[in-house]
Amino acid sequence: MESDDYDDLDRRLVHALQIDGRAPFSTIAEALGVSDRTVARRYARLRSAGAVRVLGGIAPEVLGSVPWMLRVRCAPAASLAVAEALARRPDTSWVSLSSGGTELTAVVRTATEADSEELLLAKLPRTPRVEGVTAHCVLHAFYGGPDSLIGKLGSLDAAAIERLTPPALPHREGPVRLGDGDRRLLAVLATDGRAGLDELAEATGWSPTTVRRRMRELREHGLLYLDLDVDWRMFGVTTRTLLWLSVAPAHLEETGRALAEHPEVAFAAATTGRTNLYASVLCAGQRELYRYLTTRIAALPAITHIETAPVIKTVKQAGHHR
Repeated sequence: MESDDYDDLDRRLVHALQIDGRAPFSTIAEALGVSDRTVARRYARLRSAGAVRVLGGIAPEVLGSVPWMLRVRCAPAASLAVAEALARRPDTSWVSLSSGGTELTAVVRTATEADSEELLLAKLPRTPRVEGVTAHCVLHAFYGGPDSLIGKLGSLDAAAIERLTPPALPHREGPVRLGDGDRRLLAVLATDGRAGLDELAEATGWSPTTVRRRMRELREHGLLYLDLDVDWRMFGVTTRTLLWLSVAPAHLEETGRALAEHPEVAFAAATTGRTNLYASVLCAGQRELYRYLTTRIAALPAITHIETAPVIKTVKQAGHHR
């Protein structure tokens, strides 16, 4: 679909799904002031066109996983092949080509420090045509995961947002141990976050009641959240740029929090490495990116260095291959 194919109802529906990805169509219809059938038809059209998909996301830190941002430099002729190889790994997301196709960026989640060492020090450097790897361990996320950019761009009014917002879940303490049924549950939700209880019950071998209870437990632990895969052209966004920033340590927290408030920022995190703050920025075009860099970014005095890397191709995002 082209950007002109979307209308205000599409954007309001997507905003509603960002608030509660598993909200019944009847609840969404009431909040949007349209019929249940209209919401169902519109969602089916958008989903079949690949314009929106509700996905079950996993917060890796809850399981003790170690998240890394990798910057891999390749010969131009080999960069896409390396990116595709990384995208096929189950532990990667957001595999992107940038910097004229000579660099790829990937988010990698490793289960243990030993796995991190094996990937970063052994596997990648031996990959043919990889000329260098820079790794940034994600120390703290200021924005991203369950916090979606759609919440900043959406057009629902306060009354609709209140109607759609589900009651806050209590926080469940203690470690999370996943069994085979949990893994099957999460695998289905990673593909379709709106999968019905009967489908999830069939996949797990549990009853629908057990499925509902276990999903609630995983969400209370903070492990499971609902995310959206969206065609950003729906919101007038055509340009994604990665920012690698250096900030004085004394001002890292306040600068990261300020970045998180910017309407252009989809993800922001403090990292290790030669730069210590990372952001993924979405703009309507190059002029808007220039305006963003010379206004909002320029207004953050603690930033001492900035690298911009325009994304020319996204190979994998939101846990699935593009």
